Order: sequence, then structure tokens, then C-alpha cells
Amino acid sequence: MEQVVAEEELTLVTRKPYFDLPTACPLCLPVFIYLKLAHFPFRLDFNSIFPDSDQIPYVESGAYVAHNNENGGVIECLKQDGIVDLDSEFQSVPDWISTKAMISSWLADAIMYELWVGSDGRSACKIYYSDLPWPIGKVLFLKQVYIVKQRLGITKDNAKQREDEIYKRAKIAYGALSTRLGEQNFLFDDRPSSLDAAFLGHALVTLHALPETSVLRSKLLEHDNIVRCAEKLQMELIESGSSSSGPQFRSVPSSSAPRKGASNWSSKPRSKPKREKTEEEKIFKRRAKYFLAAQLVAVLLFLSVMGGNDSAGLELDDDVMLMLMRALLLIETISLLPTDLGPHY
Repeated sequence: MEQVVAEEELTLVTRKPYFDLPTACPLCLPVFIYLKLAHFPFRLDFNSIFPDSDQIPYVESGAYVAHNNENGGVIECLKQDGIVDLDSEFQSVPDWISTKAMISSWLADAIMYELWVGSDGRSACKIYYSDLPWPIGKVLFLKQVYIVKQRLGITKDNAKQREDEIYKRAKIAYGALSTRLGEQNFLFDDRPSSLDAAFLGHALVTLHALPETSVLRSKLLEHDNIVRCAEKLQMELIESGSSSSGPQFRSVPSSSAPRKGASNWSSKPRSKPKREKTEEEKIFKRRAKYFLAAQLVAVLLFLSVMGGNDSAGLELDDDVMLMLMRALLLIETISLLPTDLGPHY
């Protein structure tokens, strides 16, 4: 597998850049940083077609593809497949497992809570739904809020208790990581690892994407050495300019139609034979129509529900949220229908 990737350029596909970060997605940024720490050449692409897909981020090179929702995530896939592994010498190091657990559990839960529940949601909407019309983005945002609350075990009865637990664990994790980091640049033996990529990604999203009123951000700012290290590595890895091992930036187009270059334009109109659409393009167009139609149904349902509730706040009870979830489940189901269903256009 390593040989296959070596022969083809590796492409990392993430969500779009915001807040002066190459990607503001908390799952995508650590993968970007991991490849940069490894000095592994790659191209950076952005995908905003399916904003709530759990496959993003992913990497691809020729026939090789590794998605976020496979085998522990993209970084684990790259390690297991022998493509790039920064952790081979750290597995037996004391505190490796406990440090990994703090970052992947306590801090991951904290940033998830802040983006979707503990703030006004503006940062999350910008990261995930900025390319969508407001009603559709709002529906998808509320859907994700519901999913996050379920994942974190948050109910109306225990909301305050769970909030206190999440912030308490984050505070403990920041204190432990600050002590381990000291004045070094990296957590273990002053050499980069996947834990540094995960922690640096978390720190940069927390510092740049969360509002100044963020509780999590204020707890991180209590540790000067973490902030200094994050700023230093951000300068070296992200803001230092292009290099031979640096990524090339390119956005994934929203359709599969080829773009015309300047040399294709002529002052005189000319007719050319109509290109026969490939089967893949037909499937994409058909699914897109179904997807947009189902989104419209969900938006209309959302507006009707909000019209019948007190719209002073957007706190919806479980029954209303369940109804919206069913509508959005319809969207996802339709978008994944077998390609031989429905009329062909």
C-alpha cells in the first residue's frame, strides 16, 4: 500500500478554511497537521457538497482511500497501512495511553459541546453550513445539536450537571497536558506524534474558532505554555509559506462538469457535438435532485414547526426534535438510494 501511495500524489479532503486556519473542522485540522509534522507531501482539497458527512476528512491516492469513519480515523489508517507513522516508537512510553484517552475523549467531547451546545452555534454553522441556504443550514444544525446531545448523554434534567462534568474534565486535561509539555514543542521526547497533531488541532480550533466568551477557550488560555507552543507551531506548519513538502490548495467543485479555460473561448460562436453524459454524471444529477427535494420538505416542516412554537428561543422539545430528525433521515435515505431506482434523465 505504501508503494501505491508513493506512486500517486496523496490528496487530503477537508472542510473549508475559516478563522485563519487551513480548515476549521476539529476532525480535519489534526490530519492536516499530522501530514505536515511528518513532512509528507500532499494536496489539500475542500468538499462542501455533503457538509455533515462523517466520511470527511479523507485521503485518497489512486485506488487508495481512507475515510474518517473507518478503522479509527484517517491517521490510524495511514499508520496501519504503513504510509506514514509517527507513533511507532511511542507505544510503550509511559502515559501514552492515558494521554491519548484525554485528548481523544475528554477534549474531543469538550470541543464538540462548545461548538454545538455551549455556544450560539455561529462558529459551527460557519465551519459546516456556510455554503447552504439559511433554512437548510438551520435544520442540519439542529439535527447535529440533537445528535451531539444524545452522544454526550445530555437531557433536560442533567444538562447543567453534564456541562460541569465536561468542563471539569477539560480543565484536568489541560493541566495534565501543560505539565507534560513543559517548555518543549511536543508532548513526548520533544518529537512529533499523532497526539501532538490531535492536541494542536484542538488548541488552534479552540483559540481561533470559538468566541471570546467561550468557557473552554478561557480554560485553555490559563496555560501560557500551551498557547505559546500552539502559536509557534502554527507559524511553522501553517503560516510559514509553501515548501516542497507543503500542500497545494484546491477546492472540490460542486458538480462534475469540466471547467472551461481561457483557450476554450472564441470570439465566434461555434457549434460542437453534445457530449454524452457518463453514467456517473447521470447518477450524480439524479441523486442531487432527490436530495434537494427532500431538503425542501424538511425545511418546510421546520418552518411549520417553528411557526407553531415560541420562536423566542430555538430550544425544541424531544418530540419536535424527533419529528425533524425523521425528516432529515428521509433526506439521507433518499440520497443513498440504489442508483437503478427512479427515472433516468
